[in-house]
Amino acid sequence: MRVPSRVRLFEVGPRDGLQNEATPVPTATKIALVDRLAAAGLPVIEAGAFVAPKWVPLMADSAAVFAGIQRRQGVRYTALTPNMQGYQAAKAARVDEVAVFGAATESFTRRNLNCSLAESLARFAPVAAAARADGIPVRGYISCVLVCPYEGEVGPEAVAEVARRLFAMGCYEISLGDTIGVGTPGKTEALIAAVAAHVPVAQLAVHFHDTYGQALANILAALQQGVATIDSSVAGLGGCPYAPGASGNVASEDVLYLLNGLGIATGVDLDGLVDAGAFICAALGRDPASRVARALQAKRGAGKAPAPPS
Repeated sequence: MRVPSRVRLFEVGPRDGLQNEATPVPTATKIALVDRLAAAGLPVIEAGAFVAPKWVPLMADSAAVFAGIQRRQGVRYTALTPNMQGYQAAKAARVDEVAVFGAATESFTRRNLNCSLAESLARFAPVAAAARADGIPVRGYISCVLVCPYEGEVGPEAVAEVARRLFAMGCYEISLGDTIGVGTPGKTEALIAAVAAHVPVAQLAVHFHDTYGQALANILAALQQGVATIDSSVAGLGGCPYAPGASGNVASEDVLYLLNGLGIATGVDLDGLVDAGAFICAALGRDPASRVARALQAKRGAGKAPAPPS
């Protein structure tokens, strides 16, 4: 099986995982989570979003989070910045990398960003230009790359066109998001093949939700096509308020277990990652969605040392 020898895990839990919680998460808890994830070896952590508090109130303290974290050498701390106002706030907070986020369909874009798809791309262009001038990397997200909750199945060429435009405006990496988690490996392969005609595979990432239990299978399909960056969320936290019924992101612990089993290097410690997930789940009063985390915690409870995958 041909897969990359090393994969970068892009941790989105502190932002994508927490932004839709029903009750506010204390700033100190967010800071402690980010620090625990960094200690576990995550190379990139999306720690916040500089967006209008009216739309995403749980990210209103992002500046305080960035001010409070203990930055580790070699770890990149990132944030979403949908417009110039958000970008300037992120820059002031000393964010290492920013991201713009669009979608592959008109309907989802209008519900998520309150503008058309074309207007969203026009908003991103000055952010990308300013970041490039400041030497700050810009990442591009595309939601609904396989199915849209409002328009149904999405053609790969429609996604490829949005990816092409984001790449052309300076995004160093394009993250392809199965926002409602209904994709399958075959569709994932067709999607990556179409996008790779416009954006090098080395500059693609995948972002799967696990609504139908297909996330790990889709990730494996992406790995086999050379994708070497995977978005994931500790303990499987997260969802999407604009995608009714969508469950959380694929759990970082489950992805890491898969990668370990394939002999793929990540630099991330599984036990440390499980501990970070246990910390945030205790703070939220729930069990982790990660099956790997639950299994390893059960072994610990039985007095057995967690065994790495063979």
